[in-house]
Amino acid sequence: MHLFEKELSWLSFNERVLQEAADTSVPIIERVRFLGIYSSNLDEFFRVRVADLHRRLRLEQAGKVQPQGMPAEELLERVNNKVQSLAVRFNEIHVEVIKGLVRRNIFLINNDQLNEKEGEWLRKYFRDEVLHHITPILIGDNTKLANVMNDEDAYLMCALHNGDKTQYVLLDIPSDQTSRFIQLPRIKGQRRKPIIVLDNAIRYCVNDIFDGFIEFESAEMFAVKVTRDADYDLERDVELSLLEKMSQGIKQRDTNRPVRLVHDEMMPDYMFNYMCENLGLEPGVETTASGRYRNFKDFIKFPNMGPRYLENEKLSALNSSQFDSAINVFDAISKEDILLHYPYYKFRYLTDFVRAASFDPAVKQIQVTVYRVANNSQILKSLIEAVKNGKKVIVIVELSARFDEEANIEWARELTEAGVVVEFGVSSLKCHAKIIHVIREEEGEEVSYGYISTGNLNEKTARVYTDFGLFTKNPEITSELAKVFDFIINPYKNFKFKHLQVSPNYSREPIYALIDDEIEAARNGNRAEIFLKVNNLVDEGLSNKLYEASEAGVKIRLIVRGMCNIQAGIKGQSENIKIISIVDRYLEHSRVALFYAGGERKMIVSSADWMTRNIDHRIEVGCPILDKNLRKIIKDQMDLQWRDNIKARVLDADQSNGYVKRGNRKRVRSQMAIYDYLKQLERSRERQG
Repeated sequence: MHLFEKELSWLSFNERVLQEAADTSVPIIERVRFLGIYSSNLDEFFRVRVADLHRRLRLEQAGKVQPQGMPAEELLERVNNKVQSLAVRFNEIHVEVIKGLVRRNIFLINNDQLNEKEGEWLRKYFRDEVLHHITPILIGDNTKLANVMNDEDAYLMCALHNGDKTQYVLLDIPSDQTSRFIQLPRIKGQRRKPIIVLDNAIRYCVNDIFDGFIEFESAEMFAVKVTRDADYDLERDVELSLLEKMSQGIKQRDTNRPVRLVHDEMMPDYMFNYMCENLGLEPGVETTASGRYRNFKDFIKFPNMGPRYLENEKLSALNSSQFDSAINVFDAISKEDILLHYPYYKFRYLTDFVRAASFDPAVKQIQVTVYRVANNSQILKSLIEAVKNGKKVIVIVELSARFDEEANIEWARELTEAGVVVEFGVSSLKCHAKIIHVIREEEGEEVSYGYISTGNLNEKTARVYTDFGLFTKNPEITSELAKVFDFIINPYKNFKFKHLQVSPNYSREPIYALIDDEIEAARNGNRAEIFLKVNNLVDEGLSNKLYEASEAGVKIRLIVRGMCNIQAGIKGQSENIKIISIVDRYLEHSRVALFYAGGERKMIVSSADWMTRNIDHRIEVGCPILDKNLRKIIKDQMDLQWRDNIKARVLDADQSNGYVKRGNRKRVRSQMAIYDYLKQLERSRERQG
């Protein structure tokens, strides 16, 4: 079977993000921010995917493993070529966007474009707000750049020339300490709104940094950044707690091997070659030449200095009439299952659910999984208050949630000190499930309430990620939800699930069985359909199963935001498979699988993507939608996405990212259409209520 390499598919996804930055129908400030999103994505790609490819290459070259699919050396070359071509396109779009800002009187100026008054103001600002955050790193003969450059920090590599002598210096750009974007005073009577990036402010004020310390006649300064391998090994020391091991692992990451140097394309050869040699990186293969700025991900927070229409119109999150019309959250859930779709609905209904559980005298126990939470999480604060109110609170904290480890370690400590029972899940299995289980005493009996989501319990990301969250009192679901927590805490026990799909032990086979049912129906000449929406689809077994279903005549529709290893439309293999990808103002994050099932239309919402790691190596929970009204609501929204002809791209066999052709059909931008659909649904419920 033909499978598309996942690394190349990931780059195809990030190219779709870049398309948003290039799209002139997107408000100009949002286009700047999409450039930041693209850059942030690419950083993580190198830290994780490319680093993994380098490990594979070393193992293949040592003869310890055989290539699975494309050899790592060939794949790395293709990845590098694609990255370089995208870098060229990025720079072109960046120039276009800067011109677009100028047309709106927003001037992103560099250090050579400051007038005298602006320069005087900037020097004072620099001395007062920036200078104390900068400590130069002087580079000597024995300095190893890999030891002094932090992963993901942006630097200015400086060459201070004094006669025939040159002193190299690294300046860390302190964007985590002060704003990356400095808004300069406007001249009275002029519409011009000048803004300078912190990097250029440092260039302009370089004398303030070194005066009295280092003499130099001229300075050359170019932006650089090193990306490191994000993987790490935990020491197998039985005397260390898991918290201590994770802390060591994070420190180890900072000293892991660099996998990429990104540099200003104007950097002279002598400086570039010096850096490559010092870092041990191969020029052109492990380096990327780009524009003037590094850590472009900061541009995600680019300020809007103009009218509101220069960024996306703010959509007011919807109220839920099902919750609002009830006495309290438990009364609402007792009446019927409630499904919320973020960010279209207010996230406060979830925080209210946990807050109510924290003080309700009838609530006896609360169990929660934590993967990524907001820094100032109201949910976790409520759990601490619950302990004060005498509740038993159990929190499963995933310490190895990549890039959130430090925050989760701190939360684990704070929760433990507050009296929360903190568990760290199953060794070697990340707990990626997003679930809550509340036990409440009602009429002398214990009754369970559950919350199962496709997304994190995170107030911040819920404003930009699209996710489904199901509130239920259905004992068929909640009884199994209790089993999931029992399994996490006591993995040596044997559990069976009838309704929930629980990775790693009860997920793959149930999915296979559902696909097999569709295959059998198609072979018997009956209607057979699969409609799937995921972030990533790169599991070989599941992909091959979908190929098998296609060959049997099953009609398959896939909505895949990111990586997809299926090649659609290949005669005799995947001609019954159609794939689209949607990239828009919100990050598509929900996972839904719909099977025709002889007209029964079985539907599962899940925390798991169709990736091997999610199916076999993580704790995930997929939940059937048993209420047919809720199934219809989700199906209606998926149909709207399938009809998207504004932001949907076709994923053909080459993943060339062509937009879905509109023809003479009505314009459908699915994210806006879903908002309108849900708004109308709430109006209808209010009238009926």
